Amino acid sequence: MNADQMLAEIREANLSYLMLAQSLIRADREQALYRLGISDDTATLISTLSPAQIMKIASGNTLLCAFRMSDDLVWGLLTNHSKPGANESVNRLHASILMAGRHEHV
Repeated sequence: MNADQMLAEIREANLSYLMLAQSLIRADREQALYRLGISDDTATLISTLSPAQIMKIASGNTLLCAFRMSDDLVWGLLTNHSKPGANESVNRLHASILMAGRHEHV
């Protein structure tokens, strides 16, 4: 993948992310805050963006979304690398609980 293709992919991801975020916020604000890992002020800003503003913001060369899990425990739970023979549904539930607790501090 060359640099131009990579920038095009970033712009497409940005546009998809902003459109999804705006849709989630308008449908169920509290769920959106949790699922997107954003603050109430950020949700208000995103929900009021016009299509032209979304296009302008998405056209930048910096990816707008980021991974929320930055520690090995959550990644281990999500990828089932934490324990051999671990129950996948229990691991996902545990990871969700950990991430939900972190959301309270946003």
